[in-house]
Amino acid sequence: MAITLKSPRLSKKHRHFPHALQRLFNYGSKYRKQVQLAIISSTLNKFFDLAPPLLVGVAVDVVVQQHDSIIAKLGVKDIYGQFLILSLVTVITWVLESVFEYCYKLLWRNLAQNIQHNLRVDGYKHLQDLELAYFEEHSTGGLMSILSDDINQLERFLDVGANDIIQVITTIILVGGAFFILAPSVAWMAILPMPFILVGSIAFQKFLAPRYAEVREKVGLINSRLSNNLSGITTIKSFTAEDYETARITDESMGYCRSNAKAIALSAAYIPIIRMFILTAFTVLLLFGGMAVIDGNLAVGAYSSLVFLVQLLLWPLTRLGDTFDLYQRAMASTNRVMDLLHTPLTIHPGNIELPMDIVKGNLEFKNVTFAYKDREPVIKNLSLEIPAGNTIGIVGSTGSGKSTLVKLLLRFYEIEHGRILLDNIDLKQLNLRDLRRCIGLVSQDIFLFHGTVSENISYGTFNATDRDIIMAAKIAEADDFIMALPQGYETIVGERGQKLSGGQKQRIAIARAVLKDPPILILDEATSAVDNETEAAIQRSLDRITVNRTTIAIAHRLSTIRNADCIYVMEHGKLVEAGTHEQLLEKNGIYTNLWNVQSGVK
Repeated sequence: MAITLKSPRLSKKHRHFPHALQRLFNYGSKYRKQVQLAIISSTLNKFFDLAPPLLVGVAVDVVVQQHDSIIAKLGVKDIYGQFLILSLVTVITWVLESVFEYCYKLLWRNLAQNIQHNLRVDGYKHLQDLELAYFEEHSTGGLMSILSDDINQLERFLDVGANDIIQVITTIILVGGAFFILAPSVAWMAILPMPFILVGSIAFQKFLAPRYAEVREKVGLINSRLSNNLSGITTIKSFTAEDYETARITDESMGYCRSNAKAIALSAAYIPIIRMFILTAFTVLLLFGGMAVIDGNLAVGAYSSLVFLVQLLLWPLTRLGDTFDLYQRAMASTNRVMDLLHTPLTIHPGNIELPMDIVKGNLEFKNVTFAYKDREPVIKNLSLEIPAGNTIGIVGSTGSGKSTLVKLLLRFYEIEHGRILLDNIDLKQLNLRDLRRCIGLVSQDIFLFHGTVSENISYGTFNATDRDIIMAAKIAEADDFIMALPQGYETIVGERGQKLSGGQKQRIAIARAVLKDPPILILDEATSAVDNETEAAIQRSLDRITVNRTTIAIAHRLSTIRNADCIYVMEHGKLVEAGTHEQLLEKNGIYTNLWNVQSGVK
């Protein structure tokens, strides 16, 4: 059945928008020069965009004042010459506006794409370095939501919203300045609504911030549910739970809709309210500015420019609603992405290099104790030595701690007490990747990637030749069934290898381990889900690949480990019996009982 795990959530301290923006600036510090160029391009584009109303005012001034116009005062008295100069300035203005529009779009969009790319790669890379416990506490769907949807939200803001904010600020500064230069007596009429608009915008975004944080969390929950359900579709179908799961998806989706509706209700009201302030300023300027022209206190050209400029000043403020909408979504997403990137690594990577060709394979557990988070110890003061080149078997009831030993050996988790040594070196000191390269794992839960048989066998040994791959498959007794597939080694296995049987997947996993050729081999229930014939085939291949290799075989079927150099029996995290198959049978203990049950002896 599909299981819902908690989605990554934002702490309250990370929901305050300046902090989120600072985190983004800190991350994108290497793009500082590109950001500066983009800001300059946006500013200059808006500067030239605001010029036409002024040029219209100058044109009106030439028509009305003629030989006394502004241009005439510069020394050009001829009317035609004045319009010629005005036309030339107009062409230059429009060309430069277009040039800088191209520049700012190119710079902002490339910046958005670069940061999106780097965040996704850095986020995924960091995610891979986290311990398994992190993945047990966070849902796959929630993590996918961060790496995909949240980063896309940020990209949309950088692509559009950042430029809008810069151009609004530029407009306020330039147009506000123009008002005080051209008509200081009526400038206050245009400026009057701005404090109300800006204060309202700040209040608006404060109301929106927690709502969009909630929206991002709801998206993570939906993705989590969908991911779990698609992974568990076989179980859903077999238990005819389609209606039940549809209802659960409906509930999650409705929760998202309700959260989004709260934010939409605020954002939808923003522009109509702001429009009333703009209407007030425009009407007042139209009335009192017109009267100033009639009274001779304001030039006709200046009045014409002001009528256009007041709209250019205030109308862009209506876009602040959409811009803040983008901004708040992006900041909520930024916090989630940065929270992931700043999740501390709890497993030390080690600093002693370990070339595979010098590994002997001597393993030793010394008084090891381990417990999963908030649980009782699974391994209790366990000591065990495995001589290099030996094959040992570990058996025991479910939950006795067998598979946990494998996870500790691969350092998927850190032990609480004791030490684990490889060739007399503490695993914590060894380079983590070197350690894992020298260990080949064949797990009971075989994971095959969507791709060809050949790609799955060579996974981890990416430079392997076709000959190497085929040889490994033959050793794993997989070549016969592979050649019987429609496209042989180029057959697509499907997601998680769903087109193959359990036994076929296990033999491909064994071939993968053979190709890796590690000095240490771990077989975790390698024949747990196969029939007797397949088990016999796998056992033959295992007999070949375990020669002169330290091998740990965790087995449910005791027949697969009866020839091991030593067999250990675990119960409740402790080793309770040890010896060869024959020695353990003579003890007439737990192992004997297990053997009798499996062999049918009463």
